[in-house]
Amino acid sequence: MKKITIIGSGNIGLSLAKGLVNKAYCKAENITLTRRNIKLMTEEAAAGFKVSDDNLAAIEGADIVVLAVLPQQLKKVLTQLVPAVNPEKQLFVSVISGVSCADVRKELGENVQVIRAMPNTAISIGQSMTCVATDNASDENLNEVVTLFETVGAVVTIQEDLMTSATALCACGIAFFLRSIRAASQGGVEIGFHAHDALKMAVQTAKGAADLLLLNETHPETEIDKVTSPKGCTIAGLNEMEHNGFSSSLIKGIKLSAKKAGGLYTD
Repeated sequence: MKKITIIGSGNIGLSLAKGLVNKAYCKAENITLTRRNIKLMTEEAAAGFKVSDDNLAAIEGADIVVLAVLPQQLKKVLTQLVPAVNPEKQLFVSVISGVSCADVRKELGENVQVIRAMPNTAISIGQSMTCVATDNASDENLNEVVTLFETVGAVVTIQEDLMTSATALCACGIAFFLRSIRAASQGGVEIGFHAHDALKMAVQTAKGAADLLLLNETHPETEIDKVTSPKGCTIAGLNEMEHNGFSSSLIKGIKLSAKKAGGLYTD
């Protein structure tokens, strides 16, 4: 069983670790989690994960090293790792927004194989949408990373120049869809439902809408047409939202997030 080290145990790092264990990709004892203050990781240690505040020591013997620190912390972290890097045996996976494979190799060495992955926080429940890309890794290593992330959700392999776009649509997108659900529940309260009932109704309706597209493999407009009748209440509501910029504002938000994601890392 492969040994995995996750450098930077924030939301994504911990979500990945817990998701992999929950889906039986590996055991907690095969995963090392690093954080500057390991006093904050007592829960993870109790769950069987190895924890460390020494990044260099943590990657010794690791087969897969996942880089999950903040973009502005990356260069310092990579400099720390250099003495223990083994290009022949180790694969580096970066889940850091705005950081290219070339950025990582610039610090670790040109012969290091690097794969970028952009999951979202739903990885903790096995429902991530993860995009992966590489510019130099072998097919074997790419397939390994695809398999790794498939245990915690769906995976799409894309060209690396689309990774910042993937960040906006899939990683930032979690927040966009959550805000949409929140807005729907607030509308439900205004038309008469108690808050907890309105939220439950909005959440299940959103889940049902997504599953219709996934299971039927249809286009959103096909499903929309099924619930819009002439002079009906659904089309009236949709058109009112569109008159107020519903689709346009979502598209603009995704475009701005992609722009911001592309400028998060400066070496």
